[in-house]
Amino acid sequence: MKKTLFAAWALALLTACGGSGRLVEQAQTRQRVAERVAERADWLPELPAEATPKERDGMEFLYAYMPVGDATDYAPELYLANVRASLRAAEEMPWGRTVPNDLFLHYVLPVRINNENLDTSRVTFYDELKERVKGLSMEEAILEVNHWCHEKVIYTPSDGRTMSPSAAVRNAQGRCGEESTFTVAALRAVGIPARQVYTPRWAHTDDNHAWVEAWADGKWYYFGACEPEPVLDMGWFDGPSKRGMLMHTKVFGDYLGDEEVIGRTPLHTEINVTHNYAPVATATIVVRDTTGAAVPGASVDFGIYNYAEFYPAVRKKADAEGKTTMTAGLGDMLVWATDGADFGYEKLSFGKQDTLVIVLNRRGGAGESYAAAFDIVPPAEGKTADRVTPEQRAANGLRLAQEDSIRNAYISGWMSKEDAFALAQRIGADTARVWNAISTSRGNWAEIAKFLSEAAKLGELITAFDLLDVVSTKDLQDTPAAVLADHLTGATAYKGRPYFKEYILNPRVGRELLVPYRSAMASEPATIEEIILKAKGVELVDSLNPSRLPISALGVQRSGMGDRAARDRYFIAMARSKGIPARHEPVTGRLQYYDLSATCGVDAWRNVDFDGEAASAAAASAVPRGTLMVNYVPSKHNDDPKYYSHFTVARFRNGRYETIELSDPDADMGAAGALSSIFRKPVVLEAGDYMLTSGTRMADGTVLSEVRFFPIEAGRQTTIDMTMREDDNAVQVIGTMNPESKFLAQGATEPQSILSTTGRGYFVLALLEVKKEPTNHALRDIAALKTELEQWGRGLVFLFPTAEQLAAFDASEFGELPKTITYGVDKDGEVAGMLRQSLELTNMNDLPVFVVADTFGRVVFVSQGYRIGLGEQMMKVIRSL
Repeated sequence: MKKTLFAAWALALLTACGGSGRLVEQAQTRQRVAERVAERADWLPELPAEATPKERDGMEFLYAYMPVGDATDYAPELYLANVRASLRAAEEMPWGRTVPNDLFLHYVLPVRINNENLDTSRVTFYDELKERVKGLSMEEAILEVNHWCHEKVIYTPSDGRTMSPSAAVRNAQGRCGEESTFTVAALRAVGIPARQVYTPRWAHTDDNHAWVEAWADGKWYYFGACEPEPVLDMGWFDGPSKRGMLMHTKVFGDYLGDEEVIGRTPLHTEINVTHNYAPVATATIVVRDTTGAAVPGASVDFGIYNYAEFYPAVRKKADAEGKTTMTAGLGDMLVWATDGADFGYEKLSFGKQDTLVIVLNRRGGAGESYAAAFDIVPPAEGKTADRVTPEQRAANGLRLAQEDSIRNAYISGWMSKEDAFALAQRIGADTARVWNAISTSRGNWAEIAKFLSEAAKLGELITAFDLLDVVSTKDLQDTPAAVLADHLTGATAYKGRPYFKEYILNPRVGRELLVPYRSAMASEPATIEEIILKAKGVELVDSLNPSRLPISALGVQRSGMGDRAARDRYFIAMARSKGIPARHEPVTGRLQYYDLSATCGVDAWRNVDFDGEAASAAAASAVPRGTLMVNYVPSKHNDDPKYYSHFTVARFRNGRYETIELSDPDADMGAAGALSSIFRKPVVLEAGDYMLTSGTRMADGTVLSEVRFFPIEAGRQTTIDMTMREDDNAVQVIGTMNPESKFLAQGATEPQSILSTTGRGYFVLALLEVKKEPTNHALRDIAALKTELEQWGRGLVFLFPTAEQLAAFDASEFGELPKTITYGVDKDGEVAGMLRQSLELTNMNDLPVFVVADTFGRVVFVSQGYRIGLGEQMMKVIRSL
């Protein structure tokens, strides 16, 4: 019946004409939408009966291109509410009639922006914003919407799961991906075309970033989300973006605009916008086999060195002549080509090489051990112009301060520490644990308080806290009490089983939104054999989810379909719901369950391979494994390399190497990723081909890298020596820190970040101790360099551990210190704790600590404790920057 209804509606779309008041004006677009809806008729949900013709047009456009998970995880009513909000904005906003139809369809109507959890936020956003933008031009409205966004949300780093726009507002914070998603949603709410621009990896530093572009009167403008500037086409990332290798945006649907397309899927179009920000060049890549013949359809990855791996920022297919092209910033990438078995790779310097030939002269399984070195040079720094007058800057600063106060007033309404302690006493819980949960949950505090109160009534407080321990921080901030209660009550019967907390009670598998799947799994099979069989029957539709958006276990259960990751998530959810520990093995990522019938003392984890022979419990067997040992001799600049900072290990699969997770689970904090900790004993890995990538990033962004290929053989140990390539004549990055850490500046009442104090670029951070000789020596060194440091022009932040120490400090004792110093208090030891963890400083009582770092937290100098000549040593590094 559904298919018949959709076929009829598709015919109506095809026969409707643009002038008849339909939402989709172009006949070609209507035809594509109708064809795609007809192709998907078997699984798309029915359209709400109350939808008007225009609303049905909008729903059909969304249905034609939505990933399968958006159809299975969200109700049609959510999309109808958003379509109605979009049509209302187009009707009521003065620019509604000037926005071209194709821009409305691709940049206003779509609910999904990136990988966020969907909601109906634009309905409430419109009600708040419509009066704010009344009487403004489109450009003025864009600026005003961003100011409103700053009232609601401020930047805070977090994990990779993207909260919904409503959740970001509720928690008053978000990382750049969440800020930009939220801001795009707000702009679309008032009918302004907007899109998220993303650099998947910077070339000059280990980080990435997302911001916003909005369209006004025929032009796209850029700006920092929730970071209002007085004018458009301005943001703190102006400088870094000029060093970008790739900046792109994903457009919902089959977009036919005039911008460069670097990728198309059936659901979205990926557009290269690098040329809007940085000088670019285009290169042609030719893929050949060892005979010199072209390799049609070869897969070509363009890798940017970042986080100690060559991240495949773009993946293209070679044409019938084995060719493809790429436009990027004027720096280096490692280009990797494969036909799925054979592979080859070469460095490509954009702007210096017009053509690159890659020969597929390597093959997995050959047991080869060899290494290759690459000097990876990022694009050069570019100049940025300041187009803002002092008067504009001052006025904008006043607005930002007012917006901060509005946000802080909202935050002040959350549960206080005193009220959290009172809650703890009422339910008979530890006050510190309750306050930790409540304070971490931010705007979701009422749901967490409700969950704990109900758990206390059930006598399950201990298990409730265990549940809050194993989920992520972000889960505490956007998970309703009812969802947590579903997992608590559904798991308590299995408390005595192995790995209960980690792999039965824990509802989280990857980066999906938590859903109440346990009660829904009551009718699912109970034995592991039946669970495996049920999961194996899931219809695989990877092509319907090209962005690999997380599909919930409930969505798979309802539809019987999903991609491979969703199928595995469904298996884990069923197993855990029946009290069977299940997981992705931490190192290899293999799907596993724990055999509860295994003899005590025997390794009872069993692999499940739905696509191979081990697709049943009986057939599940151990995969051949060997061990890896990496030796390293400490160098002058790096005594203990860190995973994802200095090196990574990748495994060969289907013609390319994929980075695996390695850490020492028994180590604390950052030490878990240290080479000496990971390889304090041989690491067990599955037999196969592997690649170790190492790199030393210099202060100018250049990376001295090396890739080393080696096999792991079953039952044998492979030992390799790792070297960190270095250059004694250049400044190199030696660690990272968080420049968003806050302190209380002298005379201030509210904490401020280091970054907001110093501005963008390099800065000096110091932790001092008043009236102590090591600090006094250091400050005399600094005073001797007053003129040079002031000419340098960068900010210096000098912090004391307490307000009393700051009050006791007399700068006149040291002659004349630089006027560029901001003095303050490291309130609650936040900065010291951050440095201790990120730089692995073992004794924070050993003061002073001096750090030279930059905007991105790249540390190029660290000194701790008593050191004669500190100022000159630090200045030597600064002169080299």
